[in-house]
Amino acid sequence: MKNIVLIGMPAVGKSTIGVLLAKTLGFSFIDTDLIIQQDTGRLLQDIIDKDGLDAFCIAEERAICSVAAESNAVIATGGSAVYSREAMLHLKRHGVVYYLSIPTEELTARLKNIKTRGIAKRPEDTVEDVFTRRMGLYEEYADITVDCHGKTAEDTVAEICGYHNLTGK
Repeated sequence: MKNIVLIGMPAVGKSTIGVLLAKTLGFSFIDTDLIIQQDTGRLLQDIIDKDGLDAFCIAEERAICSVAAESNAVIATGGSAVYSREAMLHLKRHGVVYYLSIPTEELTARLKNIKTRGIAKRPEDTVEDVFTRRMGLYEEYADITVDCHGKTAEDTVAEICGYHNLTGK
């Protein structure tokens, strides 16, 4: 069985859903944001603030491309993973990519800590700006889009399990 890769905006629930999904399926769990922090010894926001957005995206690409092609892992990516074609192609070669989607209004309500969360964005960007910039990339790289609007994490896990089992991927 292939890896399950979760992409989507910050606060959509990739890490929460990823942990639950890994437990449900008996898979290992990998969070690429944590790999960046372990590799650099720094918080994501610190990298963005001190080194800039480009340096952060390079660190993110390195972290994602360092993920082994092991099977049976759930991989939660940072929201900006889709900015790196190389990283996304690496993930797609070894997994099925699920885009976890929610409307911008729901994202805005969830993202209370946009300035400190480590979101790859320009200082002047709003949640809507970031969403608009990334939405096409999420759709391009997704094998399956999961609408998470109004659903619990458990509902989303059940839906992904259904897709994963039904498609034979």
